[in-house]
Amino acid sequence: MSNVQSASGPLYLGIDLGTSRTSVAASNGVRETIASYVGYPKDAIASKKLGKDVLYGDEAIANRLSLKLYRPLAHGVIQTDHEGSENVRAATDLIKEIIQRARPIPGQKVYAVIGAPAQASLHNKQAILDAARESVNSVMLCSEPFSVAYGLDMLDDVLVVDIGAGTTDLCRMHGTMPEDADQITSTFAGDHVDAVLMDLISKHCQGAQFTKEMVKTIKEKHASVLDQMPAALVKLPVAGKPTEFDITEHVKTACRSIVPGIVDGIQHLVASFDPEFQDRLKGRVLLAGGGSMIRGLDHEIEKALQERLGSGRVVRIEEPIYGGANGALKLAFDMPTEYWEQLK
Repeated sequence: MSNVQSASGPLYLGIDLGTSRTSVAASNGVRETIASYVGYPKDAIASKKLGKDVLYGDEAIANRLSLKLYRPLAHGVIQTDHEGSENVRAATDLIKEIIQRARPIPGQKVYAVIGAPAQASLHNKQAILDAARESVNSVMLCSEPFSVAYGLDMLDDVLVVDIGAGTTDLCRMHGTMPEDADQITSTFAGDHVDAVLMDLISKHCQGAQFTKEMVKTIKEKHASVLDQMPAALVKLPVAGKPTEFDITEHVKTACRSIVPGIVDGIQHLVASFDPEFQDRLKGRVLLAGGGSMIRGLDHEIEKALQERLGSGRVVRIEEPIYGGANGALKLAFDMPTEYWEQLK
């Protein structure tokens, strides 16, 4: 961000609270991202070994055998299943940690805008607000795809596709705050790719042993929908012995599995838009979020749009990891001080 707030004023934060990663952009120039995992030592031995009461991100993943490990955000919202209270605690700690990593000065007021899934329920939004209020002076929510568009100053006739781990959020912008009819949330996202890839490896890699985390790491390294993609050669244990498998086609199939659902969503938002402006909307489709980094995905979606809708242009934003956080920070800056005071 070009604007940097002086230390004497409030610290403004833009937070992208994601199922897989949580990112913050701060008015003091700090930007941080961590994996959305929180772990607590299982017992006294684990606590002594780790020397910490709580671990976050990659450190938590690396020590998961010693931890009660939580991924508290499912589909971009706080889980409220049978472990609801534990997930709320983990989400609260995760938000507290990402705010601390923004390095607020002791006693400094902290005002935060947090990106949430486009169609998060009122209950889910309230849970996020409650979790954040323990660490900030004032907080507001906005939809994740809206924050991406706002950060790029692209508020007219643009369709944002924000591909996260738990959800893909689509939002069409037409110069006003988006309404419910302008937004769609689907689960054709990163976790869906992981699930498809796990199933394909189970079926076609005889005897291979693997975990969700191993498959996620494989996907992040090799993710592509290109017809001619580099070979995805991986070593997985078979009866304890590392064995090489060629999973190139499986990776490609898994990554392509989200394309039809995304294109369905784009078609719905285009077809229900003012007919006079539909061509302009199709010509300004922005891909954001971690999932947008799948190699060739922008061209694959563009090709599908041209086949199904006659035309379409898809562009990947420059900073997929921080696009939502950057936009949320810009929105935080642009809100008048009296608004933040009223939100307390």
